[in-house]
Amino acid sequence: MKLKKAIITMLDLDLKGCMYLNHFSHSHTVAHFFKIISRLGNGLFWCLMLASLWVLEDKFYIEQLLYILISGSVGSAIYKILKQKTTRPRPYQVHQVILLREQPLDHFSFPSGHTLHAVMASTVMGYIQPMLLVLMLPFTLLVAISRMVLGLHYPSDVIVGALIGVLVATGIIFTAPFLNIVL
Repeated sequence: MKLKKAIITMLDLDLKGCMYLNHFSHSHTVAHFFKIISRLGNGLFWCLMLASLWVLEDKFYIEQLLYILISGSVGSAIYKILKQKTTRPRPYQVHQVILLREQPLDHFSFPSGHTLHAVMASTVMGYIQPMLLVLMLPFTLLVAISRMVLGLHYPSDVIVGALIGVLVATGIIFTAPFLNIVL
């Protein structure tokens, strides 16, 4: 009985958090800003950070790049499996008060792939070149917030996406030396 009550309380907090953040999208300026953040978080920002990494490190990281991309695909696989297994509907699909402000890339909500990849990329590239964290950490936070403001995710989707991102990034960082890859 206590577990059921705890789950109901968590789901209620999840919905309230989503509604609170989505309310900011009633401003077209705010919605437009977070659409841009969300779209940049799809890859362009991370490509710019990777290019900055090469410039700052004065190296061209072909082996490292391939390792990061292959290892990063583990994050994508986890994300896709969880989406298919949990089939959690997106907030706007369930609650009429939540406005959809950006078209989703896929059907299900849990976990947030944008957040997972943003946290994973920030962690790995920040490990290689900490100076980039000045740009990456605020951007990663904005990506996570954007997913809720735009009506695409609940806070729990974003939190779990971030946790998976940290775990995969930690795995990437700690397994690299065993494969003789210098990050």
